[in-house]
Amino acid sequence: MGCTKERGLLMDTIQLGIIGVGNMGTGHIGNIRNGLCPEVTVTAVADIDPARLQWAQENMDPSVARFDSAAALMDSGLVNAVLIAVPHYDHPILAMEAFQRGLHVMVEKPAGVYTKKVREMNEAAKRAGVVFGMMFNQRTNHVYRKMKELVDSGELGAIRRTNWIITDWYRPQAYYDSGSWRATWSGEGGGVLLNQCPHNLDLWQWICGMPVKVQAHMQFGKWHDIEVEDDVTAYVEYASGATGTFITTTGDVPGTNRFEITLEKGKLVSEGGKLLKWELEMSEPEWSRINQAPFGTPRNTFTEVETDGKSEQHAGVLNAFAGAILHGTPLVAGGEEGINGLTISNAMHLSAWLGREVELPLDEELYYQELMKRVAVSRRKTDAVSVLADTAGTYNA
Repeated sequence: MGCTKERGLLMDTIQLGIIGVGNMGTGHIGNIRNGLCPEVTVTAVADIDPARLQWAQENMDPSVARFDSAAALMDSGLVNAVLIAVPHYDHPILAMEAFQRGLHVMVEKPAGVYTKKVREMNEAAKRAGVVFGMMFNQRTNHVYRKMKELVDSGELGAIRRTNWIITDWYRPQAYYDSGSWRATWSGEGGGVLLNQCPHNLDLWQWICGMPVKVQAHMQFGKWHDIEVEDDVTAYVEYASGATGTFITTTGDVPGTNRFEITLEKGKLVSEGGKLLKWELEMSEPEWSRINQAPFGTPRNTFTEVETDGKSEQHAGVLNAFAGAILHGTPLVAGGEEGINGLTISNAMHLSAWLGREVELPLDEELYYQELMKRVAVSRRKTDAVSVLADTAGTYNA
């Protein structure tokens, strides 16, 4: 195993501090404790909820330091990297505080709530010159990796249409009642797009590219007693002329997860953990040019695409993060890439709020102003019931 010198010490593991000991924080702790991340050592945790620090005391090695603030953890000298797993608004804030201290940073999804702040985070990361990663664990999924490989190869030609119906995010009312910040504009900054769909939005742009126009229809609290969106239908256009749709909700049960990409020479469909491919005998533009039959259709070959079957998920992202710090090897997703999916999410919200199409680059100041209008009248729940299995961390500004 390689090693590196950092802060005057020779290391063969990174010394990781986890900020936010909720569902995601404890999930990462479990992976590390179970030996899935051999180059990662948790040396400290932080949370503002005494109950979560008590959990850490009872369930973690006594050598792991516990702090009631992120700043205390970052100033302790016990960590050279942090993983931020807290409510969304605090992601960029805490990341920038870590950059100022020369710490490497891994941020849970989403990158933040609004791109204006995330852009500040990205610029601060460049100045700091540290390793900056985003927890886009779905990029390790064998199906999505293979989809990207096939699209990037060009063997099926240019993209013509993308469609993702992702409605298997069902959540009952009890889920939304599990935290005072949850499903509020002031606490979470959005609903299904910002909580459940960041991975999908990231994969959509990672595989298909960024759109240039977005128009969205969304309903707020349609299926639940919440103030944010729980039902979304969006249409996008790409610079190439291709189009796309994205449909999501937390109100459908049973739901669907079908991602379809139509290209000039075929079609790819991800559904049910499988990748299906239809390949035309020749590209549609060529067929249409030479075919003389009024109802002629090019023949196609159907296959279930073979993949390597590997999906390393959260542990894989952390291992790559450690590898980047210790050996200079690539990340699964650079932290600066988190702004892309969030840009699409922000554009969808802005389109729905304004009732019109929104062009990219996004007017970040206008989005921020519209969001703040809703934050100003946002209501925090006073009767929330804490449910560890569904909380994202309890450090809050």
